[in-house]
Amino acid sequence: MAIFNNPQLLGFDRIEQILDRAAKASGEGYPPYNIEQTGENDIRITLAVAGFTMDDLSVAIEDNQLVIRGKQVDDGAERVFIHRGIAARQFQRSFVLAEGIDVVAATLDNGLLHVDLHREVPEPEIKNIKIQSANAPAQTIDMEPDD
Repeated sequence: MAIFNNPQLLGFDRIEQILDRAAKASGEGYPPYNIEQTGENDIRITLAVAGFTMDDLSVAIEDNQLVIRGKQVDDGAERVFIHRGIAARQFQRSFVLAEGIDVVAATLDNGLLHVDLHREVPEPEIKNIKIQSANAPAQTIDMEPDD
């Protein structure tokens, strides 16, 4: 992306990788999900996971990604179906998380998996940098405590 080639944007090398990862994840269609803002700094992701139990689901954070996986055991060999419209299939749904976003809870309720997120907003930090002369001798720092 041309915008990330700007010499004034320092340290944003990973942004393009993150955007690529998010674009790939958006192509997934199953299971359907909602994302809602539940507070000023709170977000809830809700996935429709009817037929999945808590043992069939996992929620993890992997390399700044929220990864939700579902895997059902196919017991179709033990049963005889006249019509099978509900497939026992696995899924993986990923969401790229910004720095400072933490998973607070994951709950399963009536076929809906709710994952609650919270963004910790850091206080603005101002740091003054001392300017030294390039010709001045290097200063040493005395690490011994004064008696």
